[in-house]
Amino acid sequence: MPNTSQFEYMVDKVKEYNYKSVGFILDRGYFSKANIKYMEDNGYSFIIMVKGRKNLVSELITANRNTFETDRECAIRSYTVYGKTVSAKLYEDDNTLRYFHLYFNPSKQAAEREQLEQLIERLGLYLEKHIGKDITLGNVYHEYFDLRYNNKHALVSYTEKKDVVRKKLEQCGYFSIITSTEMTASQALIHYKGRDNSEKLFSTDKSFIGSKSNRVHTSESLAAKLFIEFIALIVRNRIYNLLKETMLRLATKPNYMTVPAALRELEKIEMVRRSKGHYRLDHAVTKRQKVILSSFGMDENNIRDIASGIGNLLSKNQSLMTKTEIPDEDEYDDGADEIDNFD
Repeated sequence: MPNTSQFEYMVDKVKEYNYKSVGFILDRGYFSKANIKYMEDNGYSFIIMVKGRKNLVSELITANRNTFETDRECAIRSYTVYGKTVSAKLYEDDNTLRYFHLYFNPSKQAAEREQLEQLIERLGLYLEKHIGKDITLGNVYHEYFDLRYNNKHALVSYTEKKDVVRKKLEQCGYFSIITSTEMTASQALIHYKGRDNSEKLFSTDKSFIGSKSNRVHTSESLAAKLFIEFIALIVRNRIYNLLKETMLRLATKPNYMTVPAALRELEKIEMVRRSKGHYRLDHAVTKRQKVILSSFGMDENNIRDIASGIGNLLSKNQSLMTKTEIPDEDEYDDGADEIDNFD
């Protein structure tokens, strides 16, 4: 796969830039033993998504089924899923225990079961129409059905593999994230979703980072603009993760805890010029703003201290400007003498 073959080149670029404390957040297309080994050989950590039906994960899901799906302590409310973390080896000759974060999504379970049942129904109808015909069938037919042929290679009958179908249905709604470093199931999901949102920003939400139109004339200007946009995405993703972590502690899911809404809410904190030229907060910090500020380890007192510091700086600058603009009395006297002499 292109993702697998190109990954080593990406790691090499990271090494050339001399990045140290970084890790890779990857989707399921990059999952391979070679990629994981190459990351570890170069000292990088990883977070990678894996399908729940993969043999590696399905065994862990089977072993841990009915241990967390209805446990409210395992609920990750912001994503309406249940999660549990277990440790295991990633492959047979692996020398390190990995952290497998298992997730169960009830709504995803219903959708996947419906898709699976529709697939088996279509396969069965197709087989029924080709009874007695010489036909070559793909692997998906052999996966779900026992097929019987005669000596002329004509399809005689078929039987659904009930044990296989039952196992597939039991695995619906599950998925897994594997991490090289220890963290909770909630943290792993937030990190992975943060990567997904940053990727969507690059591809669709160009208005956020201002790259809908580059408006540059040189390659140097383009590189500088893209670098600034990349830094902006890092900051945006950090804000996103902090807001998500706060939402996990809230009893409800307020609509002002998204990044755009939170920034709009914080922009309402303003300073105005009052009597004697002093700048002060225009109004008290609201309840919504307090919740958002708590995500960043701040509270109303921090805002008051910052506002007080800004007010003092503005007052000092205003005083300096006033003194500079008022001319000395000697300058007026000199001007008067010149007028008298002229007369």
